[in-house]
Amino acid sequence: MSSALASLLSPRAIAIVGASDSPARIGGRPLRYMLEAGFGGTIYPVNPSRETVQGVKAWPSLAALPEAPDVAILAVPADATEKAVAECAARGVKSAIVFSAGFAEAGDDGAALQNRMTATARAAGLRLLGPNCLGVFNPSQRFYGTFSVVLDNAFIAPGPVGIVSQSGAYGAHVAHLARNRGLGVSQWITTGNECDIDLAEALAHVVEQDDTRVVMAYAEGVRNRDAFIAALERARALGKAIVFMKTGRSAVGAEAAASHTAALAGSDAVFDAVLRQFGVHRARTTAEQIDVAYACASGRYPAGDRIGIFTMSGGFGIQLADDAGEAGLDVAPMPENAQAELKALLPYCSPRNPVDATAQAVTELSILSKSVDSMLRLGGYDLFSIILGTGPATKTFALPLREALAKAMAGHDDVIRAATMSVPREAAEIYEKDGFLVYEDGSALANALGALVRFSRSFERARTGTKPAPGERLALPAGPISERAAKDILRQAGIPFPREILVPPGGDAGKTAAEIGFPVVLKVSSPDIAHKTEVGGVVVGVKDEAEARSAAAAILARCAEKAPGAGIEGILVAPMVKGGVETIVGVVDDPTFGPVVMFGLGGIFVEVLKDVTFRVAPFDAGEARRMIDEIRGRALLDGVRGATPCDVDALADLLSALSRFAATHGDRIESIDLNPVLVLPQGQGIAPLDALIVLKPETSP
Repeated sequence: MSSALASLLSPRAIAIVGASDSPARIGGRPLRYMLEAGFGGTIYPVNPSRETVQGVKAWPSLAALPEAPDVAILAVPADATEKAVAECAARGVKSAIVFSAGFAEAGDDGAALQNRMTATARAAGLRLLGPNCLGVFNPSQRFYGTFSVVLDNAFIAPGPVGIVSQSGAYGAHVAHLARNRGLGVSQWITTGNECDIDLAEALAHVVEQDDTRVVMAYAEGVRNRDAFIAALERARALGKAIVFMKTGRSAVGAEAAASHTAALAGSDAVFDAVLRQFGVHRARTTAEQIDVAYACASGRYPAGDRIGIFTMSGGFGIQLADDAGEAGLDVAPMPENAQAELKALLPYCSPRNPVDATAQAVTELSILSKSVDSMLRLGGYDLFSIILGTGPATKTFALPLREALAKAMAGHDDVIRAATMSVPREAAEIYEKDGFLVYEDGSALANALGALVRFSRSFERARTGTKPAPGERLALPAGPISERAAKDILRQAGIPFPREILVPPGGDAGKTAAEIGFPVVLKVSSPDIAHKTEVGGVVVGVKDEAEARSAAAAILARCAEKAPGAGIEGILVAPMVKGGVETIVGVVDDPTFGPVVMFGLGGIFVEVLKDVTFRVAPFDAGEARRMIDEIRGRALLDGVRGATPCDVDALADLLSALSRFAATHGDRIESIDLNPVLVLPQGQGIAPLDALIVLKPETSP
């Protein structure tokens, strides 16, 4: 755990620079909150104009304090903050929280001010949170280093939910919603402009806390790729869920994010894929973020994805079954013996799954108990959900219903249990004490249970998986790379290509084509011609020696006309590869995450449907298979209309090998294109037909 963040979140002594006697002002709220909460450490209000602040002895300056505080809360305007930071550095303060706005997010002058302030802090080993942030709080320590009005009426209880947010307002809002949902908070950190402490470091800190079971995070961009990924990996290794809200999905949103926090938003599709890669649930709405975090707060996850649904109304049961299926859950039917047992109990019930005991279960609660017990005892379910409507809040039905359910659930604590009901909060809390996850909306429940299953699988992969070995460092040329050279390099990285022969200018393309075997493809090979079709540098379907000689001469003539300055290595002669499914594979240098591998189906799927996905390099073949499975057109690789299934294992090996090469050479690679890559029938491998490597300009050491 970072000692800087430990002192920031669990301080013994706090100074409030700009402390106000008014508990409603920015400089007054933190003092008011800590006094009311009963903070056990020492608080030093710093205000040269007052002898006391809110009844506490005031001090004229940081230099006058009897000790160096662990944390200084700087509640002064932006133009006074630089001086305050310098005073913190001189006094030996460990960390400071900068509330004020008007820094990098406000333009060049603000950015210059922020840079000077940060340089002063770094020279002294002073850690800064902010500026333009809402601060921190740690309920278990009764430390509230924030001016958020979310604490005005009630404090937030300690609990299992960590909150890390670049946006102070959003962080406060989800803390409020968590409190309304009965969730306590372990630690709450807002990072603002991130001149020093950023989201990745805060996330890593919160994940390490023993009382944190799930983290809700909000980001507009990520600054430190390695630290961010390390935090995600650490959370997964500890079995702690992260539920992420990432804004900037649209071009307009990305532009707004950059102006808000001066963060580099990067590609949203890449960010989305990276979160999946490391087992993070990306919420699309704030309500979803709360719903999923609530499900994870107990720290319990299902062993599998089979869900049993019990209802006393067929329509609601079918609706929940639909939602569960869409969430990736297996609404598996009850075994035949279990269905027979339910039929014997109630002949006109629907015993398959969802199990509909009809309204008879309302009047005879013993039927409900026995039916639910049969489902849990014989169904083999990992999750169970019951639809209760308003029943748990009715005067005459609530207590008998709860007792009947408790009897049915006894001895089945290994099953994740959930219920939908429309009741006041106090009624829901009763069921939560009985171990139920309680939702009003069935689709929200199904989505949250689906997230639990995905987290469970991700945690298992973290326990059993291994990191891919780094690729071998290869010598790359200084200038542009031809297709032939690109393939030679990638072969060394473990990527197979069909046999090809280079015919130098003046060589006999016909003789070489005969050696390869007709029909063949002829392509110009030049480091200066990246897009060969644009200059007429490709001829396909060549059937004999004479045609090969003629085609080679024509290619060279067209290149001399349309690319007169290009250096020509010769003509590549390759076999015409038939069959398989056309895919596209590539590497892009993402501004946030560095080398990222792209995969998709070729043709219309990539051109029109944009059916592609990404993974940050490097990754193993198992992760590559999960990447392949995300494509909407995935079924084409399994064989359709009687076609032989494709060699998906070979495709996964290619993706993993390319990822290792890209990670090792990320400092030199701008992009890589393998297009198309034919995935041949099972057992026959893959055939990348073209290769393009674009290098970054070399920089002086």
